[in-house]
Amino acid sequence: MMQTAPASFYQLPLATKQQAMSGDSTRASVTHLLASACSTPCSTAAHTFIQIVPPLSRFQLALDVLMPMLDSRVELPQRILVSYMLYSLYAPHPIAINPFKSVLHASFVKERGLAVQVATAGGVSENEQLVWVLWKILKGDGSDIGPFSPNTLARSPLPPKLRPANLSLEEISVGQLLADQYVPTVPTVTRDPAQPTFLISLRPSSVGNVDSSAPLATGAPAPAPESEHGSVWAEGAVTASAERDREREKVSHAMTLLLTARDRVLTIAEQRLVSPPVITSVDLPDIIANNPSLAYPLLNALLAADSEQGPDTYLDVLRHLPPTLPSFDLMGRLLRDTTTVTDAATGGRTTIADLVRTDVLGWFIHECVSWLDRAEQDQREGNISDDRFAKGVQNLCRFYNALIKLSIVDPASDADSAEMAHFTLRNSHFEEANALYRILASASSAF
Repeated sequence: MMQTAPASFYQLPLATKQQAMSGDSTRASVTHLLASACSTPCSTAAHTFIQIVPPLSRFQLALDVLMPMLDSRVELPQRILVSYMLYSLYAPHPIAINPFKSVLHASFVKERGLAVQVATAGGVSENEQLVWVLWKILKGDGSDIGPFSPNTLARSPLPPKLRPANLSLEEISVGQLLADQYVPTVPTVTRDPAQPTFLISLRPSSVGNVDSSAPLATGAPAPAPESEHGSVWAEGAVTASAERDREREKVSHAMTLLLTARDRVLTIAEQRLVSPPVITSVDLPDIIANNPSLAYPLLNALLAADSEQGPDTYLDVLRHLPPTLPSFDLMGRLLRDTTTVTDAATGGRTTIADLVRTDVLGWFIHECVSWLDRAEQDQREGNISDDRFAKGVQNLCRFYNALIKLSIVDPASDADSAEMAHFTLRNSHFEEANALYRILASASSAF
């Protein structure tokens, strides 16, 4: 009687198993990176991706993980991060030869169309920042995005000139794609002798503008030469388009500088280029700390603007500033600012000085005292070793003394000076606190 041999199953080689396990581990690491890296600079997240993914697996992983997220219903910061990663994989090379350029361009066209529809209906699309990021990448300026986190880019409002309706890549997408495909060297207009078609090239003086004398490589014969009026109209259109491009580039550069002002001190030349307020309230503390001279005109513009949300968002930032010299300098300027603004409570007109005096100053002093109390506690426990507490006490006392001299606060009023009187008494071992306490005590005893 024949015996049936036991069934045998094909076993994967050990190396294949290890590669599969390694691939799953890498995919899991990338998924975790995309979920947790939205608060770090885009360039840092892209560098981390390069470090954890082997070179031969990057393209396939980008196809399997990154590209589907570009059009999925994930959060906006993740889509921005994915867009930058697809760009950064080939960043050393021009965007024209990036294999993901067509995908990025398709996403730009789709998202821009949706955003324009929402804007036409009177709304604001939540994906406007993604449209701007894709526009920057496709223009070849993706490196400008690298220093900023996806969260910052997602919550930064766009000025009107950078809204999706004003961002266009039609000239670049048609002319440059055909030029890259058929004319990889010096831009020119050529004709294939074997086929009745003209190849589109780019004008050296205006990258992305299609030569008006050449049709779109559709096999159609060349049109008749333009008349004098047609030539003048074409030149005017090119000039207007170039002016719009320069204006958009100027606003885009100003927006980039404003975001950069959170991390470093801007040069005088850079500060002159900053004009539109395209930041959110969460960015203001860093800008105030690093660029106090830029912070005042910026706050002046934000408070004077008649926006739907009103000035309270920015006033709340002022209430919670730390007791540092840049904070006191900014508050001193705002308390003397006579620019007229709308009073959200009454609907009438008031000044920035009165607005800050009534809605900010008392709260700001209270927060400074609380901040210094915490700093003193940390100093006693050995958690800090610098002189932030001593410097803070001295600067706060000098600031309050200046307010008394300018008659902004009344030293005889308990409502104005009770908290500072207790604070200076507790810290009277500092010369500035001792001198201020004497002023407050003498003023209160005189009444």
